Amino acid sequence: MADTARILVVEDDRDNLGMISFMLNRLGYDVLEAHDGKEGVDVARKEMPDLILLDLAMPEMDGWTAAQILKSDPATQQIKIVVVSVRSLLEDRRRAQEAGVDGYITKPMSMSVFAEEVAHFLKSPEK
Repeated sequence: MADTARILVVEDDRDNLGMISFMLNRLGYDVLEAHDGKEGVDVARKEMPDLILLDLAMPEMDGWTAAQILKSDPATQQIKIVVVSVRSLLEDRRRAQEAGVDGYITKPMSMSVFAEEVAHFLKSPEK
C-alpha cells in the first residue's frame, strides 16, 4: 500500500478505544474512531476506511447489526471488518460470521499479535 492504511475503530469503552487507537497509531496507521455501532456505520460510509475493527456489545447498535448493515450495502461491503471483542463464545463468533465479518480477534491481546493480525487483514485478498 502506497498510502497509510485508514482503520476505523468502533468501540464504546473509552479505555479500550484509547488503547486500540494508541496501538494503531504507534504502528503507523491513520485511525478513525466511533463510539457505537450507529456512529460506526455513519463514519464507515463517509470515510470508507481500509479496515474496521468492531466491538460487539455496544449501545445504540451492536456490532453484529453494524456489520450486517455494512456488508449488505454495495458501497461498503468490500471494507474488511474484524471483530475485536472479549466475547469468545462459539455462538458470538457464529453470529459475527453470519453478519459477514472477515475476522475475529479476542481481547485481551498482545501488541505483537494484534500488529500481526491487523497487517494480515489489510494484506489479505478481498473476500
